[in-house]
Amino acid sequence: MKKVLLNLSALLLLISLSALDLNAQIRTPAPSPSSEIKQAVGLTDVTIAYSRPGVKGREIFAEDGLVPYGKPWRLGANAATKFSFSEDVEIAGTGLKAGDYAVLATPTAEEWKFMFYPYESGNWGSYVEKEPAATISVKPRTWDNKVETMTFMIGNVQPSSADIMFFWDKTAVILPLQVNTDEQVMSSIEGVMDGPSQNDYYAAATYYHESGKDLNQALNWIEKATAGKNPRYWQVRRKALILADLGRKEEAIKAAEMSMQLAIEAGNEDYVRMNKKSIDEWSK
Repeated sequence: MKKVLLNLSALLLLISLSALDLNAQIRTPAPSPSSEIKQAVGLTDVTIAYSRPGVKGREIFAEDGLVPYGKPWRLGANAATKFSFSEDVEIAGTGLKAGDYAVLATPTAEEWKFMFYPYESGNWGSYVEKEPAATISVKPRTWDNKVETMTFMIGNVQPSSADIMFFWDKTAVILPLQVNTDEQVMSSIEGVMDGPSQNDYYAAATYYHESGKDLNQALNWIEKATAGKNPRYWQVRRKALILADLGRKEEAIKAAEMSMQLAIEAGNEDYVRMNKKSIDEWSK
């Protein structure tokens, strides 16, 4: 009986170890880890999904390099790099419709060609023989500091523009991006003006004021935004700024004094200080 129990225990131990062996998985870092960057440029969302290979002591861009000159490349590792735009854009002056694109590149020492294909899958080879939706040519630059891991960045972000920047080894490539922010905002303004809310009037007035458009129209909208029994201190502050830019300093001071009082009641010291400073400047 004792021998039977010992054999049973050994059998159970063996089964347990076998189960552990089946479930065990060794995790190791990916050689070229995946990455995704997202950036709002004006009202347009830009996303780049790609895999990031490293230099690892290799020659990268050359006739016989890891990425040979003159041949299409998936612009990363593992799969085709994916660019996504929520609105229509221009890259280096070439228009692209909103949507997802598989992007391949053909590098040379003097010029890089970027080919944008409507995205179907990450299988980059399936795009090589197809006609791209757009082809964009730019000149590469030599980067002083070696970048070990291939990197995309979106920098120099402005309301209507940005730079899509590529870095790897000692090569940099910049793709200038333009978006239709003004057209989008103007369309939004026109679309809601038939029945705008107080906040809509404020947003429209602020955009006109900050974009240097018709200040009289901006004033008309901000007066509608601040009409009624409960104007907000930040809205009245905008009215003061518009009046000041129209050269109507006395009215601007009165509006700033009202904004300051509302800010005091709301406990917002920043707006109290801003209005006090403006009143001092406009009173000179």
